[in-house]
Amino acid sequence: MCGIVGGVTNQDITPLLLDGLKRLEYRGYDSSGLVVLSKKNSLNRARSVGKVNNLVENLKTRKNKIKGNIGIAHTRWATHGEPAKHNAHPHISNQVVSVVHNGIIENYLELKDSQIKQGYKFTSDTDTEVIAHAIELAMQSNNTLLHSVQKAIKTFEGAYGLGIISPHYPNTIIATRKGSPLVIGIGKNGNYIASDQLALLPVTKKFIFLEDGDVAELKLEKITIYDQNGNEVNRPIKISKIKEGQVDLGDYKHFMQKEIFEQPQSIRDTLESRITKESVMVSAFGHKARDIFKNIKQVQIVACGTSYNAGLVAKYWLEDIAKIPCNVEVASEYRYRHPLILDDTL
Repeated sequence: MCGIVGGVTNQDITPLLLDGLKRLEYRGYDSSGLVVLSKKNSLNRARSVGKVNNLVENLKTRKNKIKGNIGIAHTRWATHGEPAKHNAHPHISNQVVSVVHNGIIENYLELKDSQIKQGYKFTSDTDTEVIAHAIELAMQSNNTLLHSVQKAIKTFEGAYGLGIISPHYPNTIIATRKGSPLVIGIGKNGNYIASDQLALLPVTKKFIFLEDGDVAELKLEKITIYDQNGNEVNRPIKISKIKEGQVDLGDYKHFMQKEIFEQPQSIRDTLESRITKESVMVSAFGHKARDIFKNIKQVQIVACGTSYNAGLVAKYWLEDIAKIPCNVEVASEYRYRHPLILDDTL
């Protein structure tokens, strides 16, 4: 899991990128980086190993400050390639296009072999670099960044949430997702993208949640979204009700400690308006929940990390109290298996 944030605005984008990365640090802290398109229309990049504060210090020591109105940034949880500066995002192909990526490209070795034969040089051990090269290759035969991305993503197998900029198209960010979260924030001074709306709360409460296969073209005063078939579509704008203090680290040493101590309040917030004196309201699970629950013969929980541990507790409760069989599996392993799911499994 990684975190991405980006935007096109009428102000300097760098402070927003850094603030967004700090808010997304729970998604990864092996390394972080950003790239901003300068007034001279060049890609200015900074990357650091470790937490986002290391990137902040990196930028402070630079003689030539990184400033501009359009940029993308990333905080990384390593999957392919060790936590190192050369593996940190953003990745750049031939100074023509830069990419940040959350997800896993499962056919990256096949793509990498093909791209090496085409003359591309690799500077990292990541699966993300093949994305940058694939888009750069597509740009050679397409006259817009949008069309180039639409062509390139057809070659990817796996999951991705992408933010893409190019000096050839200095007023445009392309965002696309498949299997990884990505939201668009609509602000007074620009338009933005992020893995999580929490990263953008200082600049907007208005969000568009992209659907699987969507490709969005963001400009300063315009957002255009296309579905997986290339058709222009309208996605609903939703107003976030998340409070500012919910995303800050506060007085806690780290986010895990914050999560532990906030569990009672989180449970209260979850059950608010969904529980009576005697039971949880079945309608809270959806208007068809009562009929569906009557037919459930087994429960399957798929989760990772602390959610997996929570699933094990839920398994104990479901089998002990509800007398319903329950299986719990690690999500990262489950996706590569061919599990046997019985009929009427929730």
